[in-house]
Amino acid sequence: MNKKIFGIITAVVFVFCALGIGALVIFPASWNVKKNSVEHQARIVIPQNVNTSSEDTESSAEQAAREDGISTKLPLEDGEAVVTILNENNDGGAIERQYVAYRNLLEVESPIYLTYIDYNETSRTYKRVWSAQTAATRPGTVSLSTQDLLGDRSICVLLSGLNGLGEHTLTIFRKNPPRGQGNTAAKNELFTKIAEIRIDGTISVRETERSQAYQLGVSQGQSFSIAAYGRDFESSNIMDQVEIIYEYNTVNGLFQQKTVTRIPGTQIEQRQVKELLGNIKSFEDFVTGLWYFVTPQGTIDKRQYIYFDPSSQEIIFYGDETQQVFTWQNSTATRYGIYVASQNISITTLRRSIDIELESLDSIKVKVFEDVRMNIKGVNAPWDGSYRKAGPPENSTPKPQQQGNTFIDAYYDSPIGKIHFLSDGTYEINAGTTPRQGNYSFFSLNEEDFLELRSIDPRTAETRGQDTQGTLRETYRIDDQNQTADSDPSSDSGQSAASPRKSLTLLKVRIGAKGVERTNESSITLTLASNQ
Repeated sequence: MNKKIFGIITAVVFVFCALGIGALVIFPASWNVKKNSVEHQARIVIPQNVNTSSEDTESSAEQAAREDGISTKLPLEDGEAVVTILNENNDGGAIERQYVAYRNLLEVESPIYLTYIDYNETSRTYKRVWSAQTAATRPGTVSLSTQDLLGDRSICVLLSGLNGLGEHTLTIFRKNPPRGQGNTAAKNELFTKIAEIRIDGTISVRETERSQAYQLGVSQGQSFSIAAYGRDFESSNIMDQVEIIYEYNTVNGLFQQKTVTRIPGTQIEQRQVKELLGNIKSFEDFVTGLWYFVTPQGTIDKRQYIYFDPSSQEIIFYGDETQQVFTWQNSTATRYGIYVASQNISITTLRRSIDIELESLDSIKVKVFEDVRMNIKGVNAPWDGSYRKAGPPENSTPKPQQQGNTFIDAYYDSPIGKIHFLSDGTYEINAGTTPRQGNYSFFSLNEEDFLELRSIDPRTAETRGQDTQGTLRETYRIDDQNQTADSDPSSDSGQSAASPRKSLTLLKVRIGAKGVERTNESSITLTLASNQ
């Protein structure tokens, strides 16, 4: 009997031991502290080659980068809302530190603050160790970056943005060295504010070439200067400006005003200037269209251009044989133009803030602020500079309203199926069992009529929720040689339906740096049909 009980006990003990060993194999104990610290390591994100015509959804790399770009290492306080985040790893280690621009929703003016989140090696946790107020107040205009401005390899954090008066602001903080490494008792703060500039024009950092010895790390480099441009209030011409140069003073550790230079602006009829400046809608109408880059020699470079289309919320950058399409998110009025926030339609982590200033009635000055949040090659072309409007200026005034979108209400028979244009700006093509729907627009360019069709790609509509990444855009020039000119679908500037033409011959084209280029596809003839 005892032998039987002993055998049962032995079997039970054996079963429990086997279960325990299995549990350890499946759920290993976290005794290795170094292994646990892996969760704090920075994630290296390599962007994929995005092909908008493929069936693939957003790549996992882009999704991971976007999630990292909008999440803080630890939660903020109640009432604090994140504006933008910059992850940095300046010591070459595996742990990221984080700069977070935020605002306090409980405050009336709600200025933008900057805080620094550091990693504590002792407690192996992230801690919020420093915060300070900046001069910016408008969240949608904020840009955050770091740079060695002083040439001594110290970290300078730059936060730029607009304030409530529409002025450009730049606040710069320098990270102080640790105690005992050149940090005096007066500099026990982790960061010191070394510049805070406000002006009704633009602000930019003037970089100078540094020596090879600096690049090799054996000597210090020359500190950069800051250039600020604003209105010359002593002049009666609104376009006259002053250039203020700020240089770093090593004695007091601040950027101080060095020189002031008056810059005469273009003599433009003041009434026309006042109609454009301060009015977002008027200035958006003015910049609508194609703008070619003007070289420092004053010649037009048609290999680089920017196409602004605020009505379709789209901006196209073309340079170095690369085309980038951005979504026009919002506009903010400035003293000399508008400040535009935009986002790349394919790489959601790539954002651009564009400062557009009036230079003359056929030229603008553009400054682009990149907010990449991930290292992407081939997207940082030098967009800053002057741009000239494509084609002759139309009586030196913005485009007339009749060049905007117009709609018709008609059915057309065509080789690609029966097309129904609706008066609300949508269309539907019935060809086979799969109907195609989208938006359309008749417009004029250089006295030629065009038709643009925008529809949801059926291959990506289901997986992408019918967002802009799954949109197909086709542009056709309307051939006027054999048209029945009963009426012009682009002649009515209102939203009501215009009288349709009896036939339309469409030639598929591309509108780019070389103007209007026809593709190799055959023409399409639309014949007016009875309503069905």
